[in-house]
Amino acid sequence: MTRSATPSTASTGKTSAGKAAATQATPRHDRIADAALTLLAERGLRGLTHRAVDEAAGLPQGSTSNLARTRAALLETAVRRLAEREAAILTPPEMPDAAGSGPAALADALSLGLHRSLTRHRDLTVARYELALEATRRPELRAFYDRAGQRFREALVAMLTAAGSTAPERHTLNVLAWCDGMLFTCVAGQFHATPPTRRELRTGIEELLVGLLGRG
Repeated sequence: MTRSATPSTASTGKTSAGKAAATQATPRHDRIADAALTLLAERGLRGLTHRAVDEAAGLPQGSTSNLARTRAALLETAVRRLAEREAAILTPPEMPDAAGSGPAALADALSLGLHRSLTRHRDLTVARYELALEATRRPELRAFYDRAGQRFREALVAMLTAAGSTAPERHTLNVLAWCDGMLFTCVAGQFHATPPTRRELRTGIEELLVGLLGRG
């Protein structure tokens, strides 16, 4: 028993040390923004306070206030970081070729991003819904939230155009509605306990794209 316990303890120590080193290497403003997103996912908007963010980030009291003095500024900080982290869910090589990619290539990329959002980055999806709902009550946050998300919309318009869409703006609305509906249903809705596989997501989004674009 002693022999098995010793490596476990050492391993835990190394893991904790590694996490601590990674945290220290993260810029302070990102640590604060990441902590805000974590709190949004775990506790909702009521749990998002400057003091709670300081504690979650492991920083001295007042650190968050120095970065974002008001609650509105803290929410904007969270939105900005959310956009950065969601943009990193897919790496550039995983995105479809902008030059003439058809529905299959686009379905590959979108299904991969959706699957990662439902598995590895579920907390980001929950935080996004919290921020989106708050934006409906705060006009200043609404404008900031919409600007932060504009690049995703523009990227999808470009990809659909490359895939042969004759009405890319309208098709973008359809695709975004399908993706957002799938995310919500599988994170907070009826299918939260049984999220679809990557293959199932790919089949669904390709069926939609083929209906919009025809086979490519």
